[in-house]
Amino acid sequence: MHSCRKIGLLALAVVLPAVLVPVAAWAAPSGAPRSTAQPDVRSNAFYILDESDSSVLAARREHVPVPIASITKLMTALVVLDAGQPMDEMLAITSEDVLGTAGGGSRLWAGARLSRGDLLHLALMSSENRAAHALCRGYPGGMSACVQAMNDKAEALGMTTARFVEPTGLSSLNVASPEDLAKLVLAAAGNPTIRDYSTDAVHAVYVGRRPLEFRNTNLLVENPAWQVNVQKTGYISEAGRCLVMQTVIDGRQVVIVLLNSWGKLTRIADAKRIRTWLESTRRVAAGPSTSASSRS
Repeated sequence: MHSCRKIGLLALAVVLPAVLVPVAAWAAPSGAPRSTAQPDVRSNAFYILDESDSSVLAARREHVPVPIASITKLMTALVVLDAGQPMDEMLAITSEDVLGTAGGGSRLWAGARLSRGDLLHLALMSSENRAAHALCRGYPGGMSACVQAMNDKAEALGMTTARFVEPTGLSSLNVASPEDLAKLVLAAAGNPTIRDYSTDAVHAVYVGRRPLEFRNTNLLVENPAWQVNVQKTGYISEAGRCLVMQTVIDGRQVVIVLLNSWGKLTRIADAKRIRTWLESTRRVAAGPSTSASSRS
């Protein structure tokens, strides 16, 4: 009796998968789009905001303030532009700018003279540290007044976790949460100069008679598949690789904040994964009838 019961159970175990598998396949065809609750983001912290209704589409560690590296330069640009100083005024890179950016790379030497507009362009597009330092040093009232204005601006924007101690992002004491950085991106996106300068692929300047060409630190601005309205990258060892931007994905304006990516290309790959996730989520929400009509 016992052996017959075992044989019967074994037969049932074999038959059940054969019955259930077709049912499962019918419920979720292999070709159907699938939605997941969170995108496959490798960055340590991230935040995705849909501007159309101010909804948070996905996030991780969004309330935790962390070092933000050169994302700082978006705030530097905001306060410099708020000051209303002439963009064509020539400023010199000084030894103070060199000392103030120790540990960060720069192609601008002490004595180099550029317009305030060119310095701002290079700071936003190519993350030029000495350019950002010179801009803040030339702010009305000097460096301390500029940094104070940065913190005041953060408070006005509702960035409750933000703290700035210098204008380049080389200090790990410049911190903010991903959620607060989205507020900074929105403010920056509202300024046409920051939008234009931060998304230029290349910009050439003359230092004396010597031409220098600078390129954007964000590869996506040159990708025709992307519409990037404003962006900034950042890196110091304490912050990892960072990227913030406002972009258009599947017809909607989205803010993406990626902090502490572990590899040189991870932040770009994360942005692409987020885009794929958003597009697939929209297709799933639209349903099969919308998908069919879109193919006609």
